[in-house]
Amino acid sequence: MAQFDTIIRGGTVIDGSRMPRFKGDIGIKDGRIAAIGHLDKSAAARVLDASGLCVAPGFIDLHTHYDAQLFWDPYCSISSWHGVTSVVIGNCGFGFAPCHPKDRERAMLTMTRTEAIPYECMKAGIPWDWESFPQFLDSLERRPKGINVLPYVPLTPLITYVMGLDAAKTRKPTQAETDQMCRLLDEAMDAGACGWSAQRLHPSGGNCVQRDFDGTPMVTDLMHNETALAFARVLRQRNEGFIQMVLSTADPRADVRHMEELAEVSGRPIIFQALRSTDSRPDAHHLTMKWLDSCYRRGLRIYPQAIITDAGLTFDLSQDLNIFDDSEAWCEAMLGNVEDKLHKLGDPARRPALRARPPQTATDFWDIIIADVKQPEHKHLEGLTLGTAGEKLGKHFVDAMLDLAVAERLRTEFFAPAHNTRLDLQTEVAKYPYAIPGVSDGGAHTKFLTAGGYPTEYLINFVRDSGAMSLEEAHWKLSALPAYAAGFSDRGILRPGYAADIVVYDYDGLKLMPQEIAHDLPAGEWRRVRRADGYRYILINGEVTFEDGKATGAASGALLRHGVAA
Repeated sequence: MAQFDTIIRGGTVIDGSRMPRFKGDIGIKDGRIAAIGHLDKSAAARVLDASGLCVAPGFIDLHTHYDAQLFWDPYCSISSWHGVTSVVIGNCGFGFAPCHPKDRERAMLTMTRTEAIPYECMKAGIPWDWESFPQFLDSLERRPKGINVLPYVPLTPLITYVMGLDAAKTRKPTQAETDQMCRLLDEAMDAGACGWSAQRLHPSGGNCVQRDFDGTPMVTDLMHNETALAFARVLRQRNEGFIQMVLSTADPRADVRHMEELAEVSGRPIIFQALRSTDSRPDAHHLTMKWLDSCYRRGLRIYPQAIITDAGLTFDLSQDLNIFDDSEAWCEAMLGNVEDKLHKLGDPARRPALRARPPQTATDFWDIIIADVKQPEHKHLEGLTLGTAGEKLGKHFVDAMLDLAVAERLRTEFFAPAHNTRLDLQTEVAKYPYAIPGVSDGGAHTKFLTAGGYPTEYLINFVRDSGAMSLEEAHWKLSALPAYAAGFSDRGILRPGYAADIVVYDYDGLKLMPQEIAHDLPAGEWRRVRRADGYRYILINGEVTFEDGKATGAASGALLRHGVAA
């Protein structure tokens, strides 16, 4: 019998620990790294030639919404195409468990707006063979997985399960309800959850851009601080788990105090969304960094996830969009089906309110680009910003957009550039010592966002093309840092005894491919995708899942209960 199942031979090893790279081989046995050094190739059943290639730990994406997609796409693409070997699901407090059978339809409808997951996909693809959170994990365990999965307990379904949706949005829980929710959280943690997640955005506009199906705030937007602190105490009592929090209310100072209190009460790490640069406010991220530095001095473990891509939004107004929800008038106008929206967006009586408060979206509204028109008579507007189109047509830029979209039955395609296009500011964010790259939103916003390629973009922009950081630093941030923050006990570093989650890639040949349309979702639905070139092999638990960008059919991923494979 061979000493090793596989040897990755002759590569440049960047082990994720920030120690200097070295030439060497990696021997794999039973899904784990068995040896690192100079190994005899005859000692393995299979040898993967890594000559001239980089060998590094697989990337860990802490912010995804693959809760539904896992049931029809075991590889969780787009992420798996870009070297991601482990994902965390259930972010922002959104998910599907626990859930009473009578509430399943409403749970799916919520996700059509807040995360823009097509309803027909969920209807066709989710098996709904669970009610409790432990049963949900058992369902995931039974499914073939081409990627490792670590699950949060999302608070929206947990609170709704105990209180009912209407009560959860209109009152504080009773002590008995709080006790029951904490018991269910404890039960979910016993079953293998990694902690809990929540979105807490301002419930009446402002920063509230992730609303429910009916345009009302999400349950956790209305959650009281006392309830969140009760959940934090569960983690403290267990001395395990971590919290993921999206937080932005009407009072930033109150946000900071609440985040710090959660860290103090729980005694556990908090993954904070998000640290990002803004072109129009080039010093804004410095204030966040200053606050984070003060947290570390006081012993508070609050780690920012960093948005380091400039992925803009490609969309049309027929889609289920929440990007306009920070404006009450726009939020209301975008509710309903296509016919509803055609009526409301074309209604002259609504236009004053729509003009008065344009949403923030990804960019300044007048800088949105008319990307693709459907009728020949509108071709002269293609490629123009809304501001320029408005000037050309002699009308307000909001009217320019809506008149065009209504004339084309909302099929006109627009592109909203990101707020953070300046690479120098992105680099400052990327280089912040404890900034975890990510916020891919993988599995969500499938028709207008392709941020799942962030690891490839990170290596290209901040290492190869600019030299802003070393490969050693980049791989520590892409793998070891998120593994530490999220409680992965045996991943994120290449070390004997650790799981063999490994990427082998051509450093000079690494490339982001153009965005495409893929018709590969259940029920005939489509999505936008973006592939990568340059990844020779991707291994998960010792099995090659991708070779030269093509899936091998191996489903060697695992459900990581308590951060480890069973």
